[in-house]
Amino acid sequence: MLTSRPAAFRLLLWLLPLWLAGSGCASSKQTQATNASYTTVYVVRHAEKDLTPGLADPPLTPAGQQRAQALRDTLRKTPLDVVFSTNTSRTRTTAEPLAALKNQQIMPYDAKQMPALAASIRRDYQGRTVLVVGHSNTILETVEALGAPRPVPAVGDNEYDYLLEVHIPKDSTRAATATARRYGVRSAGQ
Repeated sequence: MLTSRPAAFRLLLWLLPLWLAGSGCASSKQTQATNASYTTVYVVRHAEKDLTPGLADPPLTPAGQQRAQALRDTLRKTPLDVVFSTNTSRTRTTAEPLAALKNQQIMPYDAKQMPALAASIRRDYQGRTVLVVGHSNTILETVEALGAPRPVPAVGDNEYDYLLEVHIPKDSTRAATATARRYGVRSAGQ
């Protein structure tokens, strides 16, 4: 029966189910991202910085640049909706490889205004995945501002390899949770 129909019609009949399946997948993925049962926030400290005394805004060392690449590689397969960084060279440079891979701009935030950052993440990125790059004295405070307990008691000045993962439930009656793992080469002194 199909042999009597024009080739264009047969092609259309063949392509129509593929097009319908592809359309459904795209909207399903978008719905899944916005309807997720929790928001995931990855929180990291900037990578190794130049410790030369007197530098106002120290850059990353070669080891720090390698760690920034390791962060990219660690989260390569993770969907990422936004990247936040304080306004320092070391935090932005830590975020850049992953942000570039995910085609994301780096959004600045003020580490002294942690409640504002947490409120923005909860309001604007619900059900999404977020990266926050901060400092040794702010990453645990970030976790707490997001409503989770600290997954480790402290982050030392020589510890650059923590990757903290916070899950904020969509159901506000449930508590946020946080876990800590390490990524890249073990920090010096560990």
